Amino acid sequence: MLTIWGLLIVTIFMALIMTKRTTPFTALVLSPVLIALIAGFGDKIGDHSLAGVKGVAPTVFLLLFAILYFGLMLTAGLFDPLVRLILRIVKGDPLRVLVGTALLAAVVSVDGDGSTTTMIVCSAMIPVYRRLGMKMMDLAVLVIMANSIMNLLPWGGPTARIIAALKVDEGELLRKLLPGMLIATVWVVIVAVIRGRAERKRLGIVDLSSEEVMALSPANSLIEASNDSEETAHALEHEGEKLKRPHMIWPNFILTMVMMVTLVFGGTWIIPDIPSAIIFEVGFAIALLLNYRKLNESRDIIEIHGANAMHVIVMVLAAGVFMGILNGTGMSEAMGQSIGDVVPPSLGDRWGMVTAFASIPGTFLLSNDAFYLGVLPILAETGAGYGFTPMQIAVASTTGQAFHLLSPLVGFIYLLLHLTGVDMGTWQRTAAKWSIGTFVVFLLCAVTIGGVPI
Repeated sequence: MLTIWGLLIVTIFMALIMTKRTTPFTALVLSPVLIALIAGFGDKIGDHSLAGVKGVAPTVFLLLFAILYFGLMLTAGLFDPLVRLILRIVKGDPLRVLVGTALLAAVVSVDGDGSTTTMIVCSAMIPVYRRLGMKMMDLAVLVIMANSIMNLLPWGGPTARIIAALKVDEGELLRKLLPGMLIATVWVVIVAVIRGRAERKRLGIVDLSSEEVMALSPANSLIEASNDSEETAHALEHEGEKLKRPHMIWPNFILTMVMMVTLVFGGTWIIPDIPSAIIFEVGFAIALLLNYRKLNESRDIIEIHGANAMHVIVMVLAAGVFMGILNGTGMSEAMGQSIGDVVPPSLGDRWGMVTAFASIPGTFLLSNDAFYLGVLPILAETGAGYGFTPMQIAVASTTGQAFHLLSPLVGFIYLLLHLTGVDMGTWQRTAAKWSIGTFVVFLLCAVTIGGVPI
């Protein structure tokens, strides 16, 4: 019954957002609360919800200061030269823009943090998309596809949990995954070319003058993206021009690079291992000191970009309530066990494929913690009885990551959807269609290179 209740929560939530009956926030909060009441967990809803909110608190903390930090850098003009360089390279060609988006997203995603990738890529590319009249849906899809691949690096969420759960060698696992990641990245570029050809046919190639290139500003574009009022957007755009700090580009760039190196390589060599949220909090404080020493200017920065942060934080907290009730009532664990129980013993010699396909709903419906730390050990133990090694099960379990970041339980996607302004349900359907190719690449490489028997 716990499995049925859990699946009912997920089904109701997905139906509500796919049909646009409610906002994602409303569906995230009310779907689990309603079913928990019906299932008889009314006296524990508050405790479970609070536990879930506490669980996402580190993510909320990270997103808050990451958004404020990159928002400050956008306003100061750190990314303006990058946008102009991209425009000079793409020359108003939508195909080149989309390929550039795919490559930029793949490179930035190496740090393993989705919110950082979203802020950097969107800040650089949204002005270009707006100027050329391109579809924001393509931007949102390419960012998530690239990030889902690079998220498999050892410091990413799923791989770290796999290593902890199955005690496999980190280096060996990476060597088995890396070829598939590279080929999947090529697939993302192919998707960019396919969509780029369609956009080039629809829009043509725009001839941009040097004055138009100089006029594009990442900060202004993102400010407009977060304001419904055109009058307010123009007022903030004017205010943003006064807050530009072109003379601080190099200090801001050095500060950002130091933070990125600490974020990616923390704990190695002599680089201290500092939590991501603290890195961004300290970085934001230093950036304010460098760029906006006056109190009124600091207040303006927080007010301008705090709206983006608040919108995303509210959604992540709602996801915390959703997962808190699923986990606290035992529904999440029951769904995980059911994934293994429904597989007939006759498929034992194909347990690698079973694990691969089970990882799709497993990583979409459950958090990475719930699937890789709760369900994967059960799948590995069962697979051992059929002669499968922990490494083979580990490789097979990564294939579902092609779809994981489409899950409403992933916090940073709400930042991506907010900045690009695309509908969640439509985005999920569109991205899932292209992500099938990523899954096929992962699966074929798991069999041919990863050593997973079929």
